[in-house]
Amino acid sequence: MQDQTAQLTWREAQVPVSQRFDDPYFSLENGLAETRHTFLAGNGLPGRFCPGFHVAELGFGTGLNLLATWQLWRQSGQGGRLYFTSFEAFPMALADMARALAAFPELQDLAQPVLAALAETPTQVDLPDLHFSLILGDARETLPHWAGQADAWFLDGFSPAKNPELWEPPLLAAVHAHTAPGGTLATYTAAGFVRRGLADVGFTVARMPGYGRKRHMSVAKKG
Repeated sequence: MQDQTAQLTWREAQVPVSQRFDDPYFSLENGLAETRHTFLAGNGLPGRFCPGFHVAELGFGTGLNLLATWQLWRQSGQGGRLYFTSFEAFPMALADMARALAAFPELQDLAQPVLAALAETPTQVDLPDLHFSLILGDARETLPHWAGQADAWFLDGFSPAKNPELWEPPLLAAVHAHTAPGGTLATYTAAGFVRRGLADVGFTVARMPGYGRKRHMSVAKKG
């Protein structure tokens, strides 16, 4: 992975922090628990899994969300493939990704084949029960041209205060346009302008308890 590779510093040797956005990639408390609470439970997973289920996310980062979702897919006894598409403007170098994911030993049996596949083909992973696509570039430009529709969205860009580009109304409208009927989304932020923006483009939005010290998060559904 190259082309505007993410520039990082590290907290406690394990948590990567974006120098560009001055924001950590996952919770300093427990990034995996945060992902499970915010994105998996927030989208009603695993209860909504079905053949051909497609997850999309804004912000691939370390790949933690991908691995947590794939682990849940396996644990819930799904047949066939999980489809997962990520939009990322500043991809992390594979060595940095491996270093970050080393903080989660329970995911290493999944991390290794994904990292090996990305070393061969930096934007795609094809495994018997996983098809992953990484779409590089500014999501404001790439998402409107995407041919897919997601059953669940993870809005995992950096904080709206630090990376407002990923929370602009035109991009939220593109997310809505690329959500299957009855599809959902979840995000850790409960910022009022984000919730209003999601409602304005057609989502039914609700606020839920957040993870850890975050009081609230947001979920939404397309009718």
